[in-house]
Amino acid sequence: MLTEIYSELRALGVTANYIGFFQVSYAVFLALERPDSLLLVTKWLYPDVAKQYRTTPAAVERNIRKVVDLVWDGAPETLEQLAHHKLTRKPTASQFISILACGITSGHAA
Repeated sequence: MLTEIYSELRALGVTANYIGFFQVSYAVFLALERPDSLLLVTKWLYPDVAKQYRTTPAAVERNIRKVVDLVWDGAPETLEQLAHHKLTRKPTASQFISILACGITSGHAA
């Protein structure tokens, strides 16, 4: 499952030299295992990712936002294809995780 997520991030132009690459991947992995974790990302999802990577939930969110910025600046059309609709603004970190998770489950991974 993680290899699919890694492939999708690479297709969006994100490489493994960003800390957020692995944190986004793990967040998407957790969201696929427990979709309800997307309901309270700051209470459930970010703390779980932070625990895995021995950092803080705030650092996780910041790193994920950096990945969102990279994708939005470099491949917004690809992200829109994955989201299956036109994006009029940059997605939030939690929206980005949800878009990736839905793309993986619907079989539209790269």
